[in-house]
This record gives sequence, C-alpha cells and structure tokens, in this order.
Amino acid sequence: MLRIEGLCASYGERLVLENVSMEVGKNEIVSLIGANGAGKSTVLKTIMGLLKPTSGSILLDGDGIGGRPVNSIVRSGISLCPEGRRVFGNMTIRENLEMGAYVRKGSISSDIEHIIELFPVLGERINQPARVLSGGEQQMLAIGRALMAKPRLLLLDEPSMGLAPIMVDKIFDVIKSIWMQGMSILLVEQNAAMALDTCQRAYVIETGKIALQGSADELRANKMVSSVFLGRGE
Repeated sequence: MLRIEGLCASYGERLVLENVSMEVGKNEIVSLIGANGAGKSTVLKTIMGLLKPTSGSILLDGDGIGGRPVNSIVRSGISLCPEGRRVFGNMTIRENLEMGAYVRKGSISSDIEHIIELFPVLGERINQPARVLSGGEQQMLAIGRALMAKPRLLLLDEPSMGLAPIMVDKIFDVIKSIWMQGMSILLVEQNAAMALDTCQRAYVIETGKIALQGSADELRANKMVSSVFLGRGE
C-alpha cells in the first residue's frame, strides 16, 4: 500500500532523513523504532506533507504523494495521530471528533458511534471539554479523531508516551482491534518491546537511516535490538 524509496528530508541545512526506504502492505502493522532524535517522527511528518522531501518518492497504491499539501494526503487515505495527542482542550469530545472528519462530506454520525464503540469512555463524556480527560483518555480521543477521516493507512506517533502501563495495554489492545478490522498501520513507538509484540514487520532507524529491517521475530532475536531497545544485555 505504502512504498517509500530513497527518501531524504531536511530541516533547513540539516539533513534528517537519508535514503530511507520502507513499505507497509495492505492490512499490515509495521513498526518504526529507534532512539530519540533518530528520525522516527520525521518520517511520519514527511509522509503527511508536514515536511517536504528533498528527494526520493512516497507512493500510496502506486500514486506519488510526496510533497502534496496535507489536506490532499488526508483525502488520499492517510491519517496521522500525532505525538503528544494534541487534542483541542477547549472543544468538546464530539467537536474534536468532528474536526477529524473535516475533509469529508455527508453525515458522520455513524462514524462517531463507531469511535464510541471502540472507546466507550468518550461516549460517556461526549459533550465535555477534552481538557478534562486523563492522558490515556486523550490518547483515545486522538486516535478516534484520526479514524474519523476514514483512512486506509493510519500513522501512529508514540501512542504510549506518558501513559501508565495499564493504559498502554488498553491502547495497544485497541490498535490491534483496529488492525483486525482491516486497517493498515505504521506505528512509531519508543516502547520497542510493545511495538514488536504488536507488528508483523519492523524497521530500525538510526540518525536518519534505516539500519535494520525484518519480521518482528527476527528483530527480537537480533543482538543489537535486544541489547539497545529491549534491555536484555548481550
């Protein structure tokens, strides 16, 4: 579904992605793991059009989308749940969900009902401002808002950040549920163990370059991944 080939991107004069190539198949969860500052979030921002590539290609079902405006990329079928959640705190939960559907036409009532089925706590507080939600509940809202665009490919940027372990488990249970309903997912996640337990394949990025790739099982068995990201030592 998604194919990235030779992607390079810069912040000003600083090269932050160098010759990145990766792909996500239909109904597949792929993880991108790496240290802070390695370029994980930058990959997602470049896919979404928030950062323009300097070279390389980004293809969605064979159609080049690299460098398009963000709204065009959302309409093409990609949606981003950003790092840090970034919900609209003074708007209600319902209004936040409606914002996720801003590029769509027609009724969205059934889609809001679907999000509430995934996250019942949002339904219980649908007319309350998002700022009253806990961090985990805000993460649920951020995922729900991204799903309101009805994407074919969902980009998740650090969904476990700042959450208690029990809430992390709940969030990843929902991610698996979304995938089982037919969604393709590209997951950026600092918690490498959780990411590898969730995905089919994964890439490791180091200083803007893809250093390793393989199945989740292959990367779990890799000594470098085990030592650096899973804390198992040599």
